[in-house]
Amino acid sequence: MRLERGFAEAERAEVARLYWQAFGPKLGRALNPEPRARAFIASVLRPDHALIVRDDGGRLIGVAGFKTHEGALAEGGFREMARAYGTAGALWRLGLLALMERDRDNRRFLVDGIFVDAGARGRGAGTLLIGGLAGEARARGFTELRLDVIAANTRARALYERLGFRLVQRQPPGIGGRLFGYGETLVMVLGL
Repeated sequence: MRLERGFAEAERAEVARLYWQAFGPKLGRALNPEPRARAFIASVLRPDHALIVRDDGGRLIGVAGFKTHEGALAEGGFREMARAYGTAGALWRLGLLALMERDRDNRRFLVDGIFVDAGARGRGAGTLLIGGLAGEARARGFTELRLDVIAANTRARALYERLGFRLVQRQPPGIGGRLFGYGETLVMVLGL
């Protein structure tokens, strides 16, 4: 496996597929139907806010996004949403998504999603992505890396704990969590 910065334009659909594979169950209420959701996601992806992992054959198998004051991995506004769903569809979808909007952390380098192809999980891609994010954070002058994980995602949480992340805050589900079907969110931090 190898870690790379960004992805090629021709890989947008594949990154969107992997993104949907990981986050579709949570985002489906706002972004379904799936084909339209994946097209929308592909249109708003920012390669400059992504690290990827390829397997030994060169196939893209994992992505880690990060959020800065300049943007995030998947960041679209009304214009992009209206292009995919029409004006009325964009308005209610953006309203729903606003209920789960995460903050930008001024003190810590913020992870904006980590996702690995289901068939490639458990082989080290997530560890490689976390290492890449830690390197990116250090290069930008940060001393901590932050991510949020749904408490019920015990597999991801175990990986993060094994890599040295510590739990710093528990966030109740709130309206967004109840609406999108996820419970408590854990804020975890890794010292660099």
